[in-house]
Amino acid sequence: MSKKFPVIAITGSSGAGTSTVRDSFQHIFTRDNINASIIEGDAFHKFERQEMDDLIKKNSKNCDVDFSHFSPDANLLGDLSDTFKNFGATGKYKTRRYIHTEEQSRIYKKDTGTMTPWSEEQSDLLFYEGLHGGYVGPDADVAKYVDLLVGVVPIINLEWIQKLHRDNRIRGYSQEAVMDTILNRMPDYMNYIAPQFSRTHINFQRVPMVDTSNPFIARDIPSADESFVVIRFDDPTGIDFAYLLRMLHGSMMTRPNTIVVPGGKMGLAMQFIFTPLIRELNKKRKKSWRL
Repeated sequence: MSKKFPVIAITGSSGAGTSTVRDSFQHIFTRDNINASIIEGDAFHKFERQEMDDLIKKNSKNCDVDFSHFSPDANLLGDLSDTFKNFGATGKYKTRRYIHTEEQSRIYKKDTGTMTPWSEEQSDLLFYEGLHGGYVGPDADVAKYVDLLVGVVPIINLEWIQKLHRDNRIRGYSQEAVMDTILNRMPDYMNYIAPQFSRTHINFQRVPMVDTSNPFIARDIPSADESFVVIRFDDPTGIDFAYLLRMLHGSMMTRPNTIVVPGGKMGLAMQFIFTPLIRELNKKRKKSWRL
């Protein structure tokens, strides 16, 4: 952790809502004129797309071996930890971009599924969005260098519905192939992703209010208006719950450290919660430079 150059990390799998969190933080950074840089977890994948696909196919033939993007073996988590540590000390960090789309391919003149070269950059605050912002293991301790760790996770059936919808309808994979992927990466999810949500300072968990008991036959992804979001604070000290309850119509407290808000108000709730936290981080950062 660093007062001079703080690190904020959003951890959660694809489709969990991490992009909503990023948008909320970007609004705060812009409004408060904070010089912040964003790095994506995909930049720290160890393998490019074709190599990763080949490794997954190779390992899928061995029933005793599971291999996915959730696994530490598929990511440069030591490099990620060092990046956070070095940024906290110097304000400098290294990053690159994973090329997902044809548009990015045209901009960076790289094929989709490949990586751009590493580059060193500098900023006042570093914002990470990816799978391993709260990872702790024998090979790396990423969470150690994070000043604000936020988890974003839907209940598991909703996460499966989102993946099935995206990979089957948008990316063209068969339902059987997507189901195989879900099953193959479940051990990695249990061992390396789920434990991170016990280390977060704040968790956002989306819970649908419609029947998702069989995610494999769901026709649509439940909308924000068909959901509630459970927000859990690791340490509720200083959180003005009375203010949140007044400002977020339809919200309620279920535990001393937990508030539940309508799904459509998730972005607004993030603005109310994160704005004072970011301002406090920025205040400490400026104060540290004056000492």
